[in-house]
Amino acid sequence: MNPAIFAALVAGTIIISAVGIMLLVLAARRQSASGRIQRRLSGGAVGEFDEQQQSLLIQALAGLGRVVDRGLDEDGETNRLLAQSGWRSAGSRNLYFSVQALAPILLVGGAVLLWIFAAESLGRMELLAIAFGAVALGLLGPRWVLRSAAERRRQRIKSEVPLFIHVLSLLFEAGLSTRQALSNLVREGSGVLPVLGQEFELAVRQLDAGADTDEVLKAMSQHLAVQELTSVLSVIRQVERFGGEVREPLMEALVVLEQRRSLDLRERVNLLSGRMTVVMVGFFFPALMVFVAGPAFVSILRALGDVN
Repeated sequence: MNPAIFAALVAGTIIISAVGIMLLVLAARRQSASGRIQRRLSGGAVGEFDEQQQSLLIQALAGLGRVVDRGLDEDGETNRLLAQSGWRSAGSRNLYFSVQALAPILLVGGAVLLWIFAAESLGRMELLAIAFGAVALGLLGPRWVLRSAAERRRQRIKSEVPLFIHVLSLLFEAGLSTRQALSNLVREGSGVLPVLGQEFELAVRQLDAGADTDEVLKAMSQHLAVQELTSVLSVIRQVERFGGEVREPLMEALVVLEQRRSLDLRERVNLLSGRMTVVMVGFFFPALMVFVAGPAFVSILRALGDVN
């Protein structure tokens, strides 16, 4: 087969897969939005885990995706990554599991199309390699995307921790208790701490429902797995359990965080300087040698030419 036709088939397969996933995303969002509007107009409550308004197709794909995910996830990593990514609603979870089910089907379908139209130009081993790559990418690709989203959100939480310490210290100095401080933080500080505000909103709901503060904060630190936030929540848990001054431990934790951030910045600068050295040696140094030694080399060649 012509290489141009083969490349067009590969590109078409990728485009079809991407379009299918995008259509699924749009369908899920439209269904979720229409469900929320209908519940508001009918006076019903908008719950996080209300699955009655989800389409049957998405529910079926999500069920298939959960079956696939159980075969890949043995340690409960998916639920932890979904919590770290902030995808706790029923629509978000069903969307992820639907993509988990749909991606292998689309990619395997693309591999079958390649086998049909390019069987003459490709060998058996090449076709098997393409099929294996399609299955592996379809199964592991959604998890890689989920891990990337969780890591980006964890980095955002990490960047908000110093400001969270300052705000929390001010609230404690005003005489508020832990529950009052967290409630005030959720109510007034959502614009300042957008990501942490979402996490503490769930924590405040659990506290209002009668959950223990120590258990809620411990579960939150375990789910998010952000070391800086875990240190701050450990201080709050100890103060909540044993009492005592809270401002001084928070300030000490802030100093430790600032020192750690300074060390991280120094490490990044050192890595960047090493990379810049490689770039300079590879690109700048040859140009400099041509500029410095070029005239002398040309003069030597001319002198040798005159001698001859």
